[in-house]
Amino acid sequence: MQNPSCILLLIYVNLMAFFRNFSLILAVATALACRGDGQLSPDFYASTCPNLQRIVRNAMSEAVDQELRVAASILRLFFHDCFVNGCDGSLLLDDTATFTGEKNAFPNRNSVRGFEVIDRIKSRVECECNGTVSCADILALAARDGVALLGGPSWTVPLGRRDARTASYCAANAQLPSPSATLPTLISTFAAKGLSARDMVALSGAHTIGFAQCSNFRARIYNETNINPIFAANRRGVCPPSGGDTNLAAMDLQTPNRFDNNYYTNLLTRGGLLYSDQELFNNGWLDWLVRVYSSRADAFRRDFAAAMVKMGNINPLMGTDGEIRKDCRLVN
Repeated sequence: MQNPSCILLLIYVNLMAFFRNFSLILAVATALACRGDGQLSPDFYASTCPNLQRIVRNAMSEAVDQELRVAASILRLFFHDCFVNGCDGSLLLDDTATFTGEKNAFPNRNSVRGFEVIDRIKSRVECECNGTVSCADILALAARDGVALLGGPSWTVPLGRRDARTASYCAANAQLPSPSATLPTLISTFAAKGLSARDMVALSGAHTIGFAQCSNFRARIYNETNINPIFAANRRGVCPPSGGDTNLAAMDLQTPNRFDNNYYTNLLTRGGLLYSDQELFNNGWLDWLVRVYSSRADAFRRDFAAAMVKMGNINPLMGTDGEIRKDCRLVN
């Protein structure tokens, strides 16, 4: 017959082994749960939709081939989505009889565009990976690819966002920066989203592509003195003192369809189209950074890519929050 003390020792050893194994299993499960719910990952769809990035890239390539301007439009969609309660695809939702979304808020109405491109990409993704990829993630990838297709930088896009079930008309009116914003207002607006002044200057370089409506720069070209007179005269040709509010002018007159650092060079010669553009270089404390980006395209490209990743991390829905929309324009 075994010694009782030996039996107790054996029980103790087995129990300790059990709890060690249980603790290990619990730690692994916790880590996996945190990865799924707590942070975005570039590999989020590696097993569930491995061809996602190729699908998005090909669709964006086709769209940009048809209209170069669409790259800037998608980039602006992403910015306007992220700045209103986070990168959750809320801007993509259509209004309904019982729901007023963000599309018709003042900064977006008759201005944001490119929704049909996101619709096409979503349709292709759904054909291959049904009910798997969020519209918010598709928008993040499409914005990156549009920039790269016009010669800009590329970057690794963390994924795993889910789609909002609602949107906020009021928040869109309140949270998006105005084209007439002063430098202190711009800095505080970006800071409220966790973005630094350096991020703000780098992200403003997105205005190296795309167009602005006359109503957003009329006051600058007719009323301001801090503007290159030749540049102002050129822009008056497309923007009369009254009327023509939706007439378009390229943000960068020299290379409107190339993602480069010419935006900053224009600021040095007082050729910023929007008041908020020229505020970045107006005898303020950020003048030095504009000079750096103007002379060093590599610094701009690096900082822009980093700021885009940072912006893409603004309050994403993850885990079981939100949903994966079947149609980017409608909640499920």
